[in-house]
Amino acid sequence: MGKKVKKEAEPPPQDVFDPLLIESKTPATVVLMLSSPEAEVLAKACDALYKFASKGDENKVTLLGLGALEHLHKLISHEDPIVRRNAIMVFGIMASNHDVKKLLRELDVTNPLISQLAPEGDVVIHEFATLCLAHMAVEYTTKVKIFEQGGLEPLIRLLGSPDPDVQKNSLECIYLLVQDFQNCAAVCELNVIPPLLELLESEYPVIQLLALQTLEVISKDRETRIILGENNGLNHLLKILETNELSDLHVETLAVLGNCLGDVHTLQLIQQTGGLKKLLSLLGVSTVPNIQKNAAKAITKAAYDSEIRKILNEEEVEKCLLNLLETDNDEVKIAASQAISAMCENVKSKRELGLQGIPQLVQLLSSDNEEVKEAAVTALASLTAASYSNASAVVEAEGIEPLVHTLSTQRDGAIANAVTVLTNLATQESFRIGIQSQGIMSALAEPLHSSNSQVQSKAAFAVAAFGCDAVARTELRNAGGLGPLVELLHSKNDEVRRNACWAVMVCASDELTAVELCSLGALDILEEINLSTKRKNRFSEAALEKLLDNNLSQKYSRLGYLSSSNIITNGFYDCGQMKPGVKFLSLEELSMQELTDRRAIIFINAKPQEEFQSSTNSLEFMICSSYPYETKPYLSEDLSSMYVVVYIFFYVRKGKGKKEEEKAKEVTDITPKVQEEINLENAVWLPPSDFILMDYIKDASKIILPLTTTREQVVALAQFVADRMGGSIERDKLHDFSWELHISEIEFELKCNIVPIGKIKKGTFYHRALLFKVIADRIGIGCTLVRGKYNRAWNEVKLVDDSPKRAGLLLPPQEYIVDLMFEPGFLIKQGSAKADRYKCI
Repeated sequence: MGKKVKKEAEPPPQDVFDPLLIESKTPATVVLMLSSPEAEVLAKACDALYKFASKGDENKVTLLGLGALEHLHKLISHEDPIVRRNAIMVFGIMASNHDVKKLLRELDVTNPLISQLAPEGDVVIHEFATLCLAHMAVEYTTKVKIFEQGGLEPLIRLLGSPDPDVQKNSLECIYLLVQDFQNCAAVCELNVIPPLLELLESEYPVIQLLALQTLEVISKDRETRIILGENNGLNHLLKILETNELSDLHVETLAVLGNCLGDVHTLQLIQQTGGLKKLLSLLGVSTVPNIQKNAAKAITKAAYDSEIRKILNEEEVEKCLLNLLETDNDEVKIAASQAISAMCENVKSKRELGLQGIPQLVQLLSSDNEEVKEAAVTALASLTAASYSNASAVVEAEGIEPLVHTLSTQRDGAIANAVTVLTNLATQESFRIGIQSQGIMSALAEPLHSSNSQVQSKAAFAVAAFGCDAVARTELRNAGGLGPLVELLHSKNDEVRRNACWAVMVCASDELTAVELCSLGALDILEEINLSTKRKNRFSEAALEKLLDNNLSQKYSRLGYLSSSNIITNGFYDCGQMKPGVKFLSLEELSMQELTDRRAIIFINAKPQEEFQSSTNSLEFMICSSYPYETKPYLSEDLSSMYVVVYIFFYVRKGKGKKEEEKAKEVTDITPKVQEEINLENAVWLPPSDFILMDYIKDASKIILPLTTTREQVVALAQFVADRMGGSIERDKLHDFSWELHISEIEFELKCNIVPIGKIKKGTFYHRALLFKVIADRIGIGCTLVRGKYNRAWNEVKLVDDSPKRAGLLLPPQEYIVDLMFEPGFLIKQGSAKADRYKCI
């Protein structure tokens, strides 16, 4: 046999590189390896980068700076499944960094990631792809891309994955996506409800929590609530509430149920299955503040629907809310009070809540927590609206005082609602008096200064409610409340402006307040408002009229007309027609002016001066009447021993005897002794009395009142006035009737532009017409006073034709102008040519 020849080993091919193990300690080197064509190198490099990025955020930033993401972006679609998986793992772990997410959006990685969510795909790929999408779905632009690229369907499908991490990441991504209404509607169409309900039974609390949070968002849609009911979802939710071990999920569960309570159809379904009763009973026994608070909020939200309020009332939700008021947690008290406010729209609930709830709510007004106080007073505002029994309950619970104190809080809502409650109570006179005794008008002065339009509106409305009482108006005036009230007339808010006009109208019911309102500019503002078709309202017109009716001097000066119902009282003065833009001065301001050649101011005061007594000398100072007028300082001392200068025009009537002259001399003698003690800053001006006018009124009453018909009284009064003002004047000699010189002599004699009407012995049209109106108002004859041109003025009266021919007929009264100049007592029929001539038209 021949020898066997030993075969020599063949050398390896020259183009094959022996395996090489590389150990790198720098991430830059590994990033360079991402450019390798070898799948094994790529896989190991990606794995190394995943481990490096998992160690902290700084490492993620390092990789971002080395350009790793650009390389990885190419690898997430690599043909090798291991490379693809490891690359996606790096993306998933790095996407939590803000800067990384920004670059991922630029690289538009959503579409390739969504393509990796196929059912047959690797579970690890599903986990990290959904993790990356969940991180990116925080941004709105990414949400839009996921929706447009069809990402919702695979994400919902993955909710059924056996891997809990995939479930969690997919669910978190869906939760973020449904924050957008477009995605919210889309997930419902893709039947997301069944898998979400299944996840409620997950053994992982984080998944259960995310499922509930997602349900809470999508159940705000009515269609979703219907689907939830059809899938028996309400029972799933109630089951969670019944399980004490799941108490950490109760708040979120209540949030979902709260949405369900807001739908009549769903609520009826819950009621029919006994779920609503079960829910309320669970709430009644719960002592967890968060659960109590959220349950009350759910009831508040649902109670805005009338049908739902009816259902809740049938289930006696009121007992549950009243129990919540007794808790020690302020947030629960606030939520319960808000729920009570909402349920008050139901009449039965309002009555039931008022019986037991009002004493508890009144107690909460004394809380140190301002939010509790605001919630309680808001509930009281709802309870007392149009409810006498509840208003009575507030009074019985001694709620008036704390309500008035609430007006000084810092929260606008509390102030506005406290004012509302007090206004609701003011509909009953006895309650209104009780509120006024607590100083309500003084307390309202501050809210009137508020910058909050709701507070302004409510405060002005309250002034209108309480201002019907004279004492209350005085209190508001003394508290400085009229100034801010007038400022509210400037408001651009229609409701504020309307209520301010209403309040001004009510406050103008007495002369003192009306005069002060006018001095604050209310008349000018109201006139401006009434010129605007958009800004005026029925109260602005009524307020202007009321102000003028209680400030007749200004009304006559502005409008040149006083109606028969405008009764001239003491203190009235005629300063002529007011020019636009000129300030209307008070009588005191006019008295301080120096004597001028301007038109005299005709003054009415048929009231005797008050008797003054000085506490220093116990002397009784009497004001005696006679001619001529003299101006003397009269001194008096008030209770605090502060001397006040009172300037009184007094005169000594001739022929009255020496005793009265001696009293007048006594005044003159005493005055210099105390001059040094006068505090001029406290000077008070008092108007002079017109004793001649007093005599006129007394004499006219004796002559005219016995007459049987109004016509006879008008004629007699016209003749009486004409006799005191210079008699009848022939029409052709009117220019010779030198009344101007006579008035100037009186002004010079008095050293003053103010002339008491009784001093005038030669009066023209406007003097006579004014005197006629003054006396007519005192003795009960209805007449107007109308100012014309060229110093003309006249009185209009309405008389019924009582001639025998008209006997037994009910005829409307005829209007006449009373002639006081040419044929005193002649009645000129209104509208006739003779009437026009008398008016100089």
